[in-house]
Amino acid sequence: MPSTAAQIMQNVVLPGDPIPSHTGDDTTIKLGPGLTQDQDVITSMKAGVLNHLEGSNRWWVESNQQRVSLQQPIHLQGNRLFPFEKWVEFAGGAELGDGFGQTIVFISHPHQYIPATGESVIGIVCGRLTEGFKVDIGAAQQALLPYLAFEGVTKKSRPNFLVGALVYARLSLANKDMEPELECVNPATGKADGFGELKGGFVFKCSLGLSRRLMDENTPILRFLAEQQIPFEITIGRNGRVWITSGSAKTTIMLANTLQNSEYLNERECREMVRKLMTMQ
Repeated sequence: MPSTAAQIMQNVVLPGDPIPSHTGDDTTIKLGPGLTQDQDVITSMKAGVLNHLEGSNRWWVESNQQRVSLQQPIHLQGNRLFPFEKWVEFAGGAELGDGFGQTIVFISHPHQYIPATGESVIGIVCGRLTEGFKVDIGAAQQALLPYLAFEGVTKKSRPNFLVGALVYARLSLANKDMEPELECVNPATGKADGFGELKGGFVFKCSLGLSRRLMDENTPILRFLAEQQIPFEITIGRNGRVWITSGSAKTTIMLANTLQNSEYLNERECREMVRKLMTMQ
C-alpha cells in the first residue's frame, strides 16, 4: 500500500482495508465518512475511492452509498436459500419468488447519506419539538436543529421555521449511536456565514459523489457556466441535495438539469453541453 498523498488519492478501498496512518507530514489527520480508527490502525468501512484534502489533511471514502432492506420477513419453506447474486440482481425494488408460493419484496434506498461531523447539509424541516426542529437530511434518522444553534439567537428571538422549509446547516454531532445534531453557525467565527433558511429557488437530489465534486471550486461544469455569465446562486449539501436559484424559473430548471447531466461527462463533454444549452436560449 503506497504511503504518499498523491498515490493514495487514486486507491480504491474495500471494507476492512487498512489505511496508512503516515501520510508524509506530522499534522493531525482528520477522518471523514467511510473511515474509522481502532487504536493506531485506520480502516475503511465501505467500498469507494479514498480521497485526501491537503489543506486540512482530511481523508474520506467517496462512494454512492446504497442501503437495501426487505419489505417483509423471509419465511422460506425447507432449507432453500437464494444465491447472493440473485439478492444483488433484484435489490432495485423488484420481487423475487422463492419457488414455494412466497414472494420476497426488496426495497432499495439509493444514495443513503451517512452523517459526518463538520459536513454541511441541506435539510427539510419535518416538525417542531420542545428543544428544536426535526430535520430530514436524507440519513437513516432525522437530525435535531436546536433553537439556540443560530447566530445571536435568544429564547425570545428564536427562529420560526415552518414544516417543509429548507435549511442549510452544519453537522455539529454525528455518531452512529446518537441522533445527529445540526447548527446554523460557523464555530470558527461565531457567525452564520451562509447557514440558515433557503428561501425560494429549487432543490434537487443527486448522487453523493456528484455533490462532493460540485463543492470543488475547480469543477469544470461550474466553471463553464460561470464563463457564460449566467447569474445564479447555488448551495450544495454533502448529503446529495443541491439548491439553486436564478432570475427565472426556466433558467433555474435548465441549470439544475445541466448539473445533473454532468455527473458522468468529462471536461470536453461538459463544455460542449453548456455551449449547446446557450444556443437554445
